[in-house]
Amino acid sequence: MSFFGMDCVRKKERELERKLRANDREYNLSFKYATNAIKTSKYNLFTFLPLNLFEQFQRIANAYFLFLLVLQVIPQISSLSWFTTVVPLVLVLSVTAAKDATDDINRHRSDNQVNNRKVQVLIDRKLRSEKWMDVQVGDVIKLENNQFVTADLLLLSSSEPLNLVYIETAELDGETNLKVRQALTVTGDLGDDIEKLADFNGEVRCEPPNNRLDRFTGTLTHGGQKYPLDNEKILLRGCTLRNTEWCFGLVLFGGPETKLMQNCGKSTFKRTSIDRLMNILVLCIFGFLALMCTILAIGNYFWELNEGSQFTVFLPRQDGNDAGLSAFLTFWSYVIILNTVVPISLYVSVEIIRLGNSFYIDWDRKMYYARYDTPAEARTTTLNEELGQIKYVFSDKTGTLTQNIMTFNKCSINGKSYGDVYDYTGQRLEITEHTETVDFSFNPLADPRFMFHDHALVEAVKLENPEVHAFFRLLALCHTVMAEEKKEGEIFYQAQSPDEGALVTAARNFGFVFRSRTPESVSIVEMGQQRSYELLAILDFNNVRKRMSVIVRGPEGKLSLYCKGADTIIYERLHQSCSKLMDVTTEHLNEFAGDGLRTLALAHKDLDEEYFNQWKQRHHEASTALDDREGKLDQLYEEIEKDLLLLGATAIEDKLQDGVPQTIEQLSKADIKIWVLTGDKQETAENIGYSCNLLREEMNEVFIISGNSPEDVRQELRNAQTSMKPDAVEDSVFLPDRTPSKGAKEEMANGEYGLVINGHSLAYALERSMELEFLRTACMCKAVICCRVTPLQKAQVVELVKKYKQAVTLAIGDGANDVSMIKAAHIGVGISGQEGMQAVLSSDYSFAQFRFLQRLLLVHGRWSYLRMCKFLRYFFYKNFTFTFVHFWYGFFCGFSAQTVYDEWFITLYNLMYTALPVLGMSLFDQDVNDVWSFQHPQLYVPGQLNLYFSKKSFFMCALHSGYSSLVLFFIPYAAMYDTVRDDGKDVADYQSFALLTQTCLLFAVSIQLGLDMAYWTTVNTFFVLGSLAMYFAVTFTMYSNGMFLMLPSAFPFIGTARNSLNQPNIWLTILLTSILCVLPVVTYRFLLIQLCPTINDKVMFKVRQAKATPPPPPRRTRIRRTSSRRSGYAFSHAQGYGDLVTSGRFLRRPAVSRSSGFTHVGRTTTSFSPMGRSAGYSPTGRPQNAKAPDVEVTSLQMYRTIRDPAL
Repeated sequence: MSFFGMDCVRKKERELERKLRANDREYNLSFKYATNAIKTSKYNLFTFLPLNLFEQFQRIANAYFLFLLVLQVIPQISSLSWFTTVVPLVLVLSVTAAKDATDDINRHRSDNQVNNRKVQVLIDRKLRSEKWMDVQVGDVIKLENNQFVTADLLLLSSSEPLNLVYIETAELDGETNLKVRQALTVTGDLGDDIEKLADFNGEVRCEPPNNRLDRFTGTLTHGGQKYPLDNEKILLRGCTLRNTEWCFGLVLFGGPETKLMQNCGKSTFKRTSIDRLMNILVLCIFGFLALMCTILAIGNYFWELNEGSQFTVFLPRQDGNDAGLSAFLTFWSYVIILNTVVPISLYVSVEIIRLGNSFYIDWDRKMYYARYDTPAEARTTTLNEELGQIKYVFSDKTGTLTQNIMTFNKCSINGKSYGDVYDYTGQRLEITEHTETVDFSFNPLADPRFMFHDHALVEAVKLENPEVHAFFRLLALCHTVMAEEKKEGEIFYQAQSPDEGALVTAARNFGFVFRSRTPESVSIVEMGQQRSYELLAILDFNNVRKRMSVIVRGPEGKLSLYCKGADTIIYERLHQSCSKLMDVTTEHLNEFAGDGLRTLALAHKDLDEEYFNQWKQRHHEASTALDDREGKLDQLYEEIEKDLLLLGATAIEDKLQDGVPQTIEQLSKADIKIWVLTGDKQETAENIGYSCNLLREEMNEVFIISGNSPEDVRQELRNAQTSMKPDAVEDSVFLPDRTPSKGAKEEMANGEYGLVINGHSLAYALERSMELEFLRTACMCKAVICCRVTPLQKAQVVELVKKYKQAVTLAIGDGANDVSMIKAAHIGVGISGQEGMQAVLSSDYSFAQFRFLQRLLLVHGRWSYLRMCKFLRYFFYKNFTFTFVHFWYGFFCGFSAQTVYDEWFITLYNLMYTALPVLGMSLFDQDVNDVWSFQHPQLYVPGQLNLYFSKKSFFMCALHSGYSSLVLFFIPYAAMYDTVRDDGKDVADYQSFALLTQTCLLFAVSIQLGLDMAYWTTVNTFFVLGSLAMYFAVTFTMYSNGMFLMLPSAFPFIGTARNSLNQPNIWLTILLTSILCVLPVVTYRFLLIQLCPTINDKVMFKVRQAKATPPPPPRRTRIRRTSSRRSGYAFSHAQGYGDLVTSGRFLRRPAVSRSSGFTHVGRTTTSFSPMGRSAGYSPTGRPQNAKAPDVEVTSLQMYRTIRDPAL
């Protein structure tokens, strides 16, 4: 944790209330509040070495090698030189330190980039440009359009009327639609007058730093008056100022105390499950090593007592050296000799393998996104094999699964469906980038980025089809969008939700241009005619109503109600004359929903003047009632919104990123569970769940958890459990607080289910008394969607799964609101997308598109895990075999700690003779290629179950090594016992036996490597054969006369190689030991494949059958859904927005005077806010059902285009 983080924790304990005074640094400094500097790095120049070494020596093996080094400098017990340990230890520590230093330097750079941004601060009655890190609590700062908000601010004043500002909160909650904030009138009057602002000395008392993004409480005291402060007056760090020239704010919280940083979660040192298992195994190995050394030391003690006395004649003991001391020294000598059970080269090799597999991810062209020139990046090299063991994926929605682009795709008007394109034979065409688009040049106010492909709809508009005109008139009138026209014809829409913006933009392009509004009127341009409608009432949207209506009086004086909302809600309120039209429209809605589009039904009715006046009076009374105001208003809304006439339906696509449904389908087949954690509303999240195949119509049930109290939530969770597994819920009823020690048991539901839970219910579900209930229910479901969650709740959900499930988790997101989740999961993946780089900077892996996740996991992750497991199994095998031979030899050398091999062989065994072949296998091996990996996602499952490397497989490996070491010692021993050469000379000497044993060992482990390797490359073959050739070249050189003459003490094995290796019986012994070593392995594997084949065996058999030429990938056929489930209300709308419209608080400065706009020649440049994305279009290419049959046209009272004389 950073120093700031620790400081923040300490302060949280004692700060109960924040007090500050504007423009008074001296007063504010007395409280020692944090500055605005942030620090995400771990080290500085002075702390790097001690902290990094401390972290590295927490790895048991490093501490063990340090201990060995100490032993080796004691001459009485050292049988090997000290530099054999110190050189590799320093190398490992240096490589790891360099990697950690590089990572931390990148974090420092990122911190410096943010801390050195400039902002204007009011100091000494002047605006000065200061660095962000120098901003302090109590400073007044000036922000300009499109700037990031520097710290958590109290809004003082702005350039907009009524002191409004527009902000985008994508970095905080992932939503790109604009939010409105409004300053207090008393501070708004300060404007941009520097003198007044400098004289402002208001005192703020507010809550201490916390992570609640949706709540703020405080008071401002100024001029003897107290003013309440809430969230609507606060600008949070991480927001972006939009469509506002300037604003002034008072800094309340800085740096680590801002709500953004409070939600970031702490950085944790991530280690793989294999690393953790290795620590346990290394401890077991140490125990086994101590046992072997103890046995040999006891043997030495008895040997010294019984046999040693005979040697004292020619090898006298030093004074005081008895059998006990000899045994004690022998114990430590054997600790040094047998230390190869855990060689330091293991850790060097592991780092190299991880680095190599990280480069594969960086170099993968299939994970490169050309549009943004963004390659995939492995930002850490220590977690690769964990990518092959993921069980839970936690994903953000906005910007991760979706592009956050809303497009008006299709519509149904009066029983006719529009949006599909047909050829001259009547066949439906697939819409692509090259499909001809509709020409909107007849409308100079059209948005040039809006695309539509069905010309029939434009023709219907031009032919003045009354139903089509009524349809688009409704879209132009029934909304809460705000229009801004700073230049003639350049219209900017500020939509509170991107889907509402898309509908108004569609109406604009088809000739019904929403141009401006006042609290009492809406002005639109209808087919070139400027018309003004009197706005009499807005019946606002909320989550229960799922609809919104407006009541307007047209220029000709006619009263009308226009309504749009969820189709099920609208249908309940339609006039009975619409029944036939309803049937046809329902078919169209089913088609649209089947394609994953978000649908809305549109309806209207004419109102009687007398009835409306009476209704309005009752509405006024209800809106001013003190008791049950909402209930009375709802009742009035219900009364007037009935007997509606159906106009049609719209279909909007919340555009998914490419390949999202296919990726989710593949990951599901690999038994990976996907949970979506989003800040969006429930409706929106559900829509995306269906469109990306996360929720499916085939599911038995999708449970909605939306209780407003702990009891409600617990009951809903238990009801869900009962539905999924009726016989298994009793346990949780009687034992609600049971806490498993090892983790929650995996339960299977009777069928497929989905779970949707909203933010306030999740808060209760995450409480200690209910978290297991929630986890149990969620884990029985195939898919889980948590909506309206805060960044911290995202992290809490991840932590909950980590705590109770023995499973590896991955979190993927693209915004600052995902950082805490990315840090909490075992693996964090950042999408380098539209919402900044915070997620990428905190992630372990990054790429540009969600679809690359399947390649990261199913190919790179699985291969990395497979290679690492093969490497560990083989490495332990070859080193255990090597070491156990020493153990058996101890019984034949008087337990004297003599080595069975030549000392040079011991030094070079792991460094030269066996290093490259095992690295070659660990970097290039693959059971099947990437195409087969995608065709058989089930190949991923063994990784989740730890089948390739576990305690069991390690124990089997140790048994195999024990057997091999017995063969490698006793076969050569028996073969050479009392043996002579061809010429009658003795060959049964220690040096010849050492050479034979080490040669047999090298052949046996090389053949074993060949059996383990599934994918031979030129490099692998060269490494294996080259290492054997290197062994013989080095051996003949070391045992030559020349080397002995140069350094007799270092090269004592003179002539042994040429004297032994020219004997046939030596080669026959090598052949015999090699066959006996591998025979049990071959037999066991043959029987296993025949009797109990794994998924890998089955797929590899298929590959061999296909002669390594994979079949063409199966053509994907889209499964059409024809159910009645539809997207409901397609808006991520906020309740109460209509109040803002009618109150007049939203109004901007008056626009320039203008004509209707249709007198211009050519098209003008237009734009759509928030980010100009809502009007975008990308084809889906999805088929539709045939055109609907003609139906009886419903009688509709239509408007005629009349020029308003007032205009």
